[in-house]
Amino acid sequence: MKPYLVFRLYGALASWGVSAVGGDRPTAVQPTRSALLGLLASGLGIERDKEDELQALQQSVQLAVKQTVPSALMRDYQTAQVPTHSNKINHLTRKSELEVDKLNTVLSSRDYRCDAVWIVAVSLTSSASFTLEQLQQGLLKPVYSLYLGRKSCPLAVPVQPKIIEVVLLKDALDTEFPPLTRSEKEDKLWLNSSGWVTYFWEGDKHAFESQQIITTHPWDEPVNRQRWQFKQRSMHQLSVKEDA
Repeated sequence: MKPYLVFRLYGALASWGVSAVGGDRPTAVQPTRSALLGLLASGLGIERDKEDELQALQQSVQLAVKQTVPSALMRDYQTAQVPTHSNKINHLTRKSELEVDKLNTVLSSRDYRCDAVWIVAVSLTSSASFTLEQLQQGLLKPVYSLYLGRKSCPLAVPVQPKIIEVVLLKDALDTEFPPLTRSEKEDKLWLNSSGWVTYFWEGDKHAFESQQIITTHPWDEPVNRQRWQFKQRSMHQLSVKEDA
């Protein structure tokens, strides 16, 4: 038996940042590792400049996610004012950019996932500096507001963190939560559930028994929060029919 901290994420909008080029800001289909670490850090009250505490949290947890409802993609277009590029001027702040006499208007995009439900399972590593009980209390009574990737994406329901002991990771991710509406049947109709679920996890690839497991390498392992630097990690993925 292995202990896990399990909680649910749901909101009308979510945005899980991935590698971005230019003015476009795409989103992953599932909560990224960096986003979940940020969520846990917000609950604990760890600020962005507390490098040692953030690193301790990062080294303490292993994360897995189950997407129970596929989300719809929504793209929001925005305009921003930027100065004309010049090799002679290097703007270090946004304030410096806006002080230029002549500004140009550029179009940028922000992607969001709509009406998805994710179950998150947190387990501790051998070098953990935190306990599951501490992480649970941080989610129950967060020091800072919890949100789904962006501050404009608040939670629509409480995360309801619970600590359980199970044999398999899949059992932890299959933990049941109360329906969002009046019943699970109404949930499926309202959220347009297809019956397919997707598991995402790190660590042992063979935590799930299947020949259909895909391994990807997302850039969502934080290196430096203040400089927005990340590195690759290995993540495994499996999609199955819920009743299978």
